[in-house]
Amino acid sequence: MAFLDGMLLLEERRAVVEYGQRLLTHGLTRGTGGNVSVLNRGRGLLAISPSGMDYFETSPEDVAVLDLEGRVVDGKRKPSSEADMHRMLYNGRPDVAAVVHTHSPFATALACTREAQANGLPPIHYLAALAGTAGKPLEGPYVRCIPYYPFGTELLAQAARDGMEGRFAVLLGNHGLLAAGPDIHYAFNVAEELEFVCELYCRARTMGTPELLSDEDMGVAMERFQGYGQGR
Repeated sequence: MAFLDGMLLLEERRAVVEYGQRLLTHGLTRGTGGNVSVLNRGRGLLAISPSGMDYFETSPEDVAVLDLEGRVVDGKRKPSSEADMHRMLYNGRPDVAAVVHTHSPFATALACTREAQANGLPPIHYLAALAGTAGKPLEGPYVRCIPYYPFGTELLAQAARDGMEGRFAVLLGNHGLLAAGPDIHYAFNVAEELEFVCELYCRARTMGTPELLSDEDMGVAMERFQGYGQGR
């Protein structure tokens, strides 16, 4: 216990363990897919899930701590192969302090389609507004979809960062979903709710042509989300 009390970024490492397990219990990935990180901006360090480890066998000691240049400063395990994707967001987005990457089935299925890679996730449900960051309508898709890039590469990290500009989420072509937020609870909620929206869209497409919400509808939803919940 004394060792844990003195561990670097203990609170952030515990959050990575907890929310990594939630990826599985909430159906947002399978096996060791996906990854989670939490930033301590004051110290310029991030805690990120280890590469290829069972989430239910991961302890805070297994979570890697990196600086914003990508150097490992603490931890005995190799960090996630997508560490660059996380740190590039942190370096360019002062409004982001947590990142969640999922292989959730409906978001991933949608990201495998030409339509999504051309047009993103259509506004079929007001919850898509959670991807917005400014409380007003966005230009273009609320959730963009970038083309496919090999996992763990700088190309993917750069494309994901650019695709998430002005947003808290992006679909990764033929890969999955990347979500972010000012804290880990918000980032995870974005990932979970957008999986729900992707599921709705995929199911609605099997029944007919989905009726989409207007920019005005989505703008109202974004405004209402600014005061939603219990605050921080």
